[in-house]
Amino acid sequence: MTVLKTAPGTGRRTRLRPSLLGLPLRPRLIAACAVTAVAAFAMFCLGLALGDYPVPLVDVVPALWRSGARGTVFIVHEVRLPRALTGVLVGAAFAASGAVLQAITRNPLASPDMVGINAGATTAVVAGIVLGFGDTLGTPTLGLAGGLLGALAVYLLAWRRGSTGFRIVLVGIGVSWMCTSATDYLLTRAKLHQAQEAVGWLVGNLNGRGWEAVRPLAVAVAVLLPAALLLAGWNRNLQLGDDVARGLGTPVQLARGLLLLVSVALVSFATAAAGPVLFVSLAAPQIAQRLARLSAPPVLLSALTGALLVSGSDLLARHLLPDLDLPVGVVTGAIGAGFLLRLLVRSNRAGSGG
Repeated sequence: MTVLKTAPGTGRRTRLRPSLLGLPLRPRLIAACAVTAVAAFAMFCLGLALGDYPVPLVDVVPALWRSGARGTVFIVHEVRLPRALTGVLVGAAFAASGAVLQAITRNPLASPDMVGINAGATTAVVAGIVLGFGDTLGTPTLGLAGGLLGALAVYLLAWRRGSTGFRIVLVGIGVSWMCTSATDYLLTRAKLHQAQEAVGWLVGNLNGRGWEAVRPLAVAVAVLLPAALLLAGWNRNLQLGDDVARGLGTPVQLARGLLLLVSVALVSFATAAAGPVLFVSLAAPQIAQRLARLSAPPVLLSALTGALLVSGSDLLARHLLPDLDLPVGVVTGAIGAGFLLRLLVRSNRAGSGG
């Protein structure tokens, strides 16, 4: 229900929209979330149905609840479900992380791919593979530690009586290249089997993912995605600029730090599970923003869009070339690179691209 409120000292009546967590509920946003969720679930089910042993679509949902023929249940629940769930969760985590980061930096080109977070997590995991301590600490732990250290380096180097989105982006690009150089050096020191394992992971890959990859990522998304939604009010205020946000009562540095922490944790767990799946965190939030026609990427719709994008890309990677199971990062990289070029062209036409 729409409420009219009189603004103090002006006598004007202002229209207030219904809100949730301090954010206005727009019919277009709700409709976009519903349609994208249905599309993501349909793509998820299609991924479970197609393969060397085809499963009729009508049998997929019952098989998820272990109902139906024993062979169908085994194929769906034990063979294909872990990979499909990993794709959905990875897409949601990358996209939500990108939406938060783009909002706090107020830059549509800012994403964990470009500001050192992905690169930090990648360097830590590759170091674990090459130096031999990966089995002891575990990939999720290494990914989280690397992402946090990369983000901490960016935040500290960008700090000058506070941090700004512009400095975070510039410093993040430098840190990203430093981490990439460290990763390349580690690969030159690796043995052949270690290099093969690391390179296969570096592309962004869902091949062979089992329940050991799903469980920590599912817990992380279940905790961090609601946290990002709870902080959405602060996030929205930061998009108006630091001075306006302070005037609205937002603790600017605390809000930016907490939002950055949530973004880092999401992308670190996703990177640990599937590798740095390229451009999802860049493209999905921008697609969601255009679907909802908002001034900044909405977190929930971005997560749903990311899940749809990765699930669809994985399905395409599995069936694009006969007898060849491509890494999902190859497909998302091709899609995202085109989307990045489009964003750069739009920025230049708007006079903000340099």
